[in-house]
Formats: sequence, C-alpha cells, structure tokens
Amino acid sequence: MSHSKLNLDPKRVAEARELAQKIALDTQKFIDRHTTVTVERAVLRLLGIDGVDAEEVPLPNVVVAHLQKAGKLALGAANAIGNAVLKTGLTPQQIAERTSSGELDLATLPMGDLFEVRAKAMELARETVERIRANRNRREETLKAVGDKTGPLLYVIVATGNIHEDIVQARAAAKQGADVIAVIRTTGQSLLDYVPFGATTEGFGGTYATQENFRLMRAALDEEGGKLGRYIRLCNYCSGLCMPEIAAMGALERLDVMLNDALYGILFRDINMQRTMVDQYFSRIINGFAGVIINTGEDNYLTTDDAFEAAHTVLASQFINEQFAVLAGLPEEQMGLGHAFEMDPELKKGFLYELAQAQMAREIFPRAPLKYMPPTKFMTGNIFRGHVQDALFNMVTSMTNQRICLLGMLTEAIHTPFMSDRYLALENARYIFSTMEGLGDEIEFKKGGIIEQRAHAVLENAARLLAEIERDGLFKTLEKGKFAGVKRPINGGKGLEGVVEKDTAYVNPFIDLMLGGKKS
Repeated sequence: MSHSKLNLDPKRVAEARELAQKIALDTQKFIDRHTTVTVERAVLRLLGIDGVDAEEVPLPNVVVAHLQKAGKLALGAANAIGNAVLKTGLTPQQIAERTSSGELDLATLPMGDLFEVRAKAMELARETVERIRANRNRREETLKAVGDKTGPLLYVIVATGNIHEDIVQARAAAKQGADVIAVIRTTGQSLLDYVPFGATTEGFGGTYATQENFRLMRAALDEEGGKLGRYIRLCNYCSGLCMPEIAAMGALERLDVMLNDALYGILFRDINMQRTMVDQYFSRIINGFAGVIINTGEDNYLTTDDAFEAAHTVLASQFINEQFAVLAGLPEEQMGLGHAFEMDPELKKGFLYELAQAQMAREIFPRAPLKYMPPTKFMTGNIFRGHVQDALFNMVTSMTNQRICLLGMLTEAIHTPFMSDRYLALENARYIFSTMEGLGDEIEFKKGGIIEQRAHAVLENAARLLAEIERDGLFKTLEKGKFAGVKRPINGGKGLEGVVEKDTAYVNPFIDLMLGGKKS
C-alpha cells in the first residue's frame, strides 16, 4: 500500500490480507478435491459441444447427466470425450448428439490408455484456448487503437427482457456516453441448472444469459463503438448454478466484465456453499484467462444489512474475494471488488462515512478496478431527492478515483430505466466528473478527524472478523450468518447433488492451460 491519506496502518492491512489468504487456502483444499456438474458442462462447452436435444435440453446437460448416472463423472467429462474421440473418430459435438440419441453409450465405451486420452483432451482444449486468446488480443488491440478512457467508466444497465430491444437501448446508451453496458438477467435464471439456448425475447426484469444473446449484443456494441471511435464494454452475470458455463460462454463471445462473486449465490440465492465454492474457482480461471474483469457482490450485503454497522463485513469479504481471485490466477487489474453508497440518508455525517469507506477501499486495493454501486436501498420514488443522492454518489466516485461507476437512476424503485432516465444519469455523472476532476488529488483528510477515525475502525473490525473466520473456517462462518446477516447450512441450499468428489485420474485440461491467465 502506498501513501495513505487516511493514515491506515500498512501492517494491519497486511495482517488482514494474510488472514484472508489463509481462509482462501483452507477452502481451496476442499475445492481441489471436487468438481461439479456445471464445471463439467463448462468443459464440454469449451470442447465445442452446444445445442439442444428434441426436448430442448442442452447437450452439455445430456452428456453430464449420462456420465453422472453411470458413476463416471468423477473422472471428468474431458476424459470421457477424449476417449470417445479416440475410439470413434467423431467430433465432440457428434459424440454429444449420438449420446443424446442413444446411439452411443459413453459409460460402456472401453477406456483407452489414460496418457493418450489425456493428450487428446489437451489437444482438443488447445483449439478453444487459442480462440479465447484471440478474443482477448482483439480487445486489447482495439483499446490500444482507440485509447482507453481514463477516470470512471460509466456503467449502465439494460433490462427489457428482449435481447433485440436490449440492443436498441444499449446502442442509445453508448451514443449518450456509456462505457459499459450490463444486460440484466431475467429473474430466477441463477436458479436454473442449465443455460437456455438461442436468442430470447421473453424475460422478467431482464434477459436470459445465453451464448447467442451474448454474440448478438457483442456484435451490436462493436458496430456502435466503431462509429463512435470507442470500445464499449459488455457485462453480464456469471453467477448462480451455471457460473462456470456462463464464464465459458462469455469468454467465447468476448464479454469484458462479469458479475462473479465467491459468496453471493450462497447468501442471496441459497445455493449450496460447497457447490458455489467449486464453481467460482473454475469460473474465475476462465475469466482470468479471457481478460474479463470480475465484479464481486459486496454491495448486496448492504441491501440486507445496515451499511454503517456492517461496513467491516464488506471489507472482510473484499479481502476474501481478492484471495480467491489470486488462487484462480486473476491479476489485480481484473478484480472489480464491489462496494456501495448505501447508508441511510438520514444518518448524520453519512457523506463523511461514505467517503471514508470509498477512500479506504481505494487505498487498500490500489490496482483493482473497484466497482462502486449507487444508492438503491433508500431510493423512495422521489425522483428529485434520488437525483441528489446519485449526485452525492458521483462526487464520492470522483473524489476517490473509483474505476467502474454504476450510475444511479432517479427513477430507481419505480421502474426499469427508460432511455431518458439513462440520459439524465449520464449527464449528471459527466457534469460532476468534469467539474470535480482533480479534486481528489488536491485534498488531504484531517489527522484524527471523523473520516480517518471511521476508516481505522472499519479496518480494525474487518481484521478481527477475518481472524474469527480463519479460526472457524469459511463454511462454519457462513453457517453462523456473519455476512449480510444470512445463515446457510453446509448441506443445505440448492445444487449439492451436483457436487462430485474427483477420482485420482480426473482431468480438466482447461485448468492446466488457463490457470494464471498468462499469455504465451
């Protein structure tokens, strides 16, 4: 940590980070021993298997269910496909189609020499890895050619439920100045244990995350960005029961930002914690290699807990998310750790506390492109007051050099944003970011003042909480409800039946090829 305006104790910061590292490493022992049905489906998607059967069941689901029923999933889907390719000469897609039709039984196909099977799986995987590498290179070359924006990236959402209407709204937002377009997912998709197929036109409060929808939106933003001379980033949601599959689809279609939290699904969607921890690992390996910025979900803690009282849980979670990201090979520059401007507007000196929290996060995670969330919990439908709340949020964003700024809408709590709402939000942000540019570099905080004392207290409480978690273990901590005031049992929630202990002969070639996100 470099110079601290808050006079944060670098030794205490280092101790907190070390505690978080121990927590992550302890949990990683469990992760390394297990796989899940969606990890294996993601492997199949990366090996080129796509489409649905006559009942519209995705083929990756068909193959994984077939292997799981036969007790063969512990070896990994890549082993089964590599072996089948060697035995039959078919492509992975043809193997999936024949498995679906009953013409091929992967479970009874004799297993060949494991060395040769693994070599074939690795050969197949390399083709996809090169495609993803090319996507990453294209993003980097485009940003180099047109120049990346300095200062906060203006992030807005579209949420019509119809991908074609989303594209119209996304183009309009880009013209109005948006830098990041997030396509909100339809309500409930995080609890589906499959990914819908094809372009979709019906959703509730959002649009289905499908590979075709990703492709269509990516193409539209590339076209619009070409006209504007800017690169428009595309964001979606890599969370829920299909976390790694959505990461795979995003990598294949060159998404740039993914909501991808280690704990969010456990706390807010009641997804089993064992399942989630294994899934987040592989999803982050994919995102790391693909150059995707992940956004963590600490802002959500503050919608169910008090933002003033629970501020230390946000910082503790950021430390933990950081360490899980490190284990998955994500560089700091891709860690969009989340936090939010969510204190009760009636709280006296609330602006000072919000400023302290944002500055503290900026100093503790100096290279991470922090994602800063606007007020939502206390937006009442009074659009005039809401516009002022959003302006205060934008001021803190500017003063503390946040990178990814999700713009608040004055009509929050009334309806999903209209184009006119986005225009006003973008106008608000542009005005404040322009007129306040450089202010953050000009100001220092009063030694021993309210802002400094608040930051010190939050850091100290976060370090103490991390010490408790390190002593109890992450799973027990989640059972006790230490985060967001939500308790989850280790064997409860959705998706536990999809967790499988690995065989000693298990193989996932993408972990070997992608881990570290390194170029070669």
